[in-house]
Parts: sequence; structure tokens; C-alpha cells
Amino acid sequence: MGKKVKKESETPCKETFEPLPVEGKTPATVVLLLSSPEEDILIKACEAIHTFAEKGDENRVSLLGLGALEPLCQLITHNNKLVKRNAFMALGIMATNGDVKNALKKLDVIPSIIDKLSLEEEVVVHEFATLCLASLSVDFVSKVQIFDNNGLPPLIQLLSSPDPDVKKNSLEIIFNLVQDHQSRLAVHELGGIPPLLELLNSDFPVIQHLVLKTLQSVTIDKDACNTFREEHGVEKLMDILNNTNFSDLHAEVLQVVANCVSDTESFQSDPQWWRTDKTDGVCFHPQHT
Repeated sequence: MGKKVKKESETPCKETFEPLPVEGKTPATVVLLLSSPEEDILIKACEAIHTFAEKGDENRVSLLGLGALEPLCQLITHNNKLVKRNAFMALGIMATNGDVKNALKKLDVIPSIIDKLSLEEEVVVHEFATLCLASLSVDFVSKVQIFDNNGLPPLIQLLSSPDPDVKKNSLEIIFNLVQDHQSRLAVHELGGIPPLLELLNSDFPVIQHLVLKTLQSVTIDKDACNTFREEHGVEKLMDILNNTNFSDLHAEVLQVVANCVSDTESFQSDPQWWRTDKTDGVCFHPQHT
């Protein structure tokens, strides 16, 4: 019998498969595809999940049960722009559901979302990243996390976004945050009052209402109220009060004005802007009476 000869180790095959079309017909299959190393598959899987989640809350809860949330939270930091964009679109729609929102709070995803609010990112990423944060920011612990992770500076920057959805979502987050004293002061210190006033000119009533509700909270602070006046905020509010087309805004406008005139020291030091007589408890600028 001859001696056994050791086989030479085979070199790894360098050949690859031809592109293989993958078709997932069930949500469970598509969720499994979120773990694929292939970027093309990830793009399509995230897109499919976004489309499925858009159809209603029942689908969002189903995706949550199938384990879609954790891989999506990882994919929003992916280097491929299309993967990242589609993952954010899927995550943003899912986050509008209460059960998903509660699950998200346990995943410590807020720092990753805030990191994608930079001006270098695409507007679509901004839209769905702020949509996620808008859902989360109603919760006290999440508000603290957004503040502690320096979420306010990029959110204030996004008030000047060309996209109205980004503006609305950013405003909603800021409004939720300024219910707390620390955030109220920070919005003023970070220069948030001028972009808020600029948004009073928005064509979208929902944005105007959010601005006024946010200003109601911010102008509780004396220094913020002074800055508000310096930025001609009172004149802008009076223009709204004189416009019958904006009658739906008048109640909220009067609440902001009331904050400003409640500061009697500032009121007395700047008498040229105001008449001493009052109507409905509000002092009016001479040019508007």
C-alpha cells in the first residue's frame, strides 16, 4: 500500500454569483433581509418596510413584533446614503405608533438621530429624523436626552430648512422641549427667537400655530422677552392682530403679547412703543390704534 498523500488546500473560489433577484412577499422575510451584507438588498428591504408601515398602525405593530426596529436603528448610520435614507423613512413612519415609540425609548437611538440633523445630510433624512424625535419628545426622559445630546442647536438651524415638513417637525420638538425651564433659556441663548419670528410668515397655519405656542413658553423669560421686542416681535404680532385673515391666530398672539406687557419694568422703560390705555388687558402700539 502506498502512503497517503496530503491534499493541497484548495484556494477559495473567486467566482461570484450572477445578480440574484430577491423577492420577499411576507413582512417576516423582508425583516430578515435587514441583516443582509448586500447594500442593494438593504435598500430594497428598507423601502419595502417603509411602504408597508405607511399603510397603517396595524402594520407598524406587526413590524415591531417581527423585530424590525433594532436593525433599522443600526441602518440609519449606514455609510450608503440610500440605505440610510430608506432606513430613516421606515423608522420615521414606524415611530408615529405609540408601541413603537415606547420600544424606541429603550434602544438609546436618540444620539444617532441627532447626529444626522447636520446640514450636510439630505432633506429627506432631516424630515424623517425630526419625525422620529417629534414622536419621542413628548416623553420627559426623551426630552432630557435630546437636550443633553445637544439636539437644540441643529433643530434651531433646521427652522430655516427649505422643506416645510422639516420646519414643522423641528418646531414640534422645540415646542415640547420648551415646556421645561432649561430648554426655554437655551432656545433664547442659541438665537432661536429670530428664526421663530421669521416662521410667522409661513404659508402653513400649522407652522404659525406652533411658532406662537412656542413663543408663549419662551417669552415667559424676561431676557427672552427683551430680545423678542428688540427683534420687532411685538410689531409683527400687531400686524397679525390687524389682519382679519389671521383671526384663527389672534388668541395665541394675545397670549404672547400678554407675556411681554406683564414685564412692567421693561414696559415702563420703553414707553414710546405703547399707549398707556388698554383694551382687553393688552397694551397697543400707537401706530395700531
